[in-house]
Amino acid sequence: MISRRRFLATSAAAALLPAAADAVGAPMPLFDVHIHFSHDAAKRFSAGEAVALLEQAGLKRALVSSSGDAGTRALHAAAPDLVLPSLRPYRRRGETGTWVDDPSVIDFLEDRLQRFKWVAVGEFHLFASQIDRAVPRRMIELARQHNLLLHAHSDAGAVDGIFAQWPEARVLWAHAGFDDPDVVGPMLAKHANLWTDLAFRSQHAHGGRVDEDWRRLFTAFPDRITVGTDTYTPERWHYVAEHAEWTRQWLTDLPPDLAEKIAWRNAEAMIRPHLAQLR
Repeated sequence: MISRRRFLATSAAAALLPAAADAVGAPMPLFDVHIHFSHDAAKRFSAGEAVALLEQAGLKRALVSSSGDAGTRALHAAAPDLVLPSLRPYRRRGETGTWVDDPSVIDFLEDRLQRFKWVAVGEFHLFASQIDRAVPRRMIELARQHNLLLHAHSDAGAVDGIFAQWPEARVLWAHAGFDDPDVVGPMLAKHANLWTDLAFRSQHAHGGRVDEDWRRLFTAFPDRITVGTDTYTPERWHYVAEHAEWTRQWLTDLPPDLAEKIAWRNAEAMIRPHLAQLR
């Protein structure tokens, strides 16, 4: 866990960012597509405190999910213009490996989809060996019925399987599949409605410089790369502003128009067809 001293120091430094930004222009806005506010995080931070951390990071938007869904709904209610709600198939921690064989997950999803408004389903963990099981197939069908983006923590085979079941699906591939550019690129070429987030992909940039293999990928698919933090534990919330500044740093190593696309425009275009679900 981060020490209180380091948290206070980080917070103090982040608090100075707006003043510094005034001198050189406003910081580049970011759309963070990988934020979780699960039940354990909600015990550490109120919805207002969490929203303040997102605002301190200079986020334009955040795609937020949680285990269970109460945290997501609380953040969306507190900041509806900032927080876009995504429905995870998890009600508590520990279900990432069991949900695919648990029929009660479908009861949960159907209930929440009927009662509340969402733009996406996920982030969910699903792999090629699981893609044809009844529970994930029904989840994908529900996403189709409700016109929702799918946020998949998956291998390439599972992504292929999602599109095989629903060719018109729109999929955000979490962590770029934790795979290399020579795998990610062909997947983007194969599926026109596939985007990737770079959460926990720190190897794409070092010392403010973008790795050349990743630079080629970004250039080849300038409209399909997005950024995310992944606050998968409560402690990660202390780093949201720090991660945002690191993201802005390496984005300066790209042409300005490409940097702006990756920072927020790609995510805006990706999510736009699903915003009608919030009305």
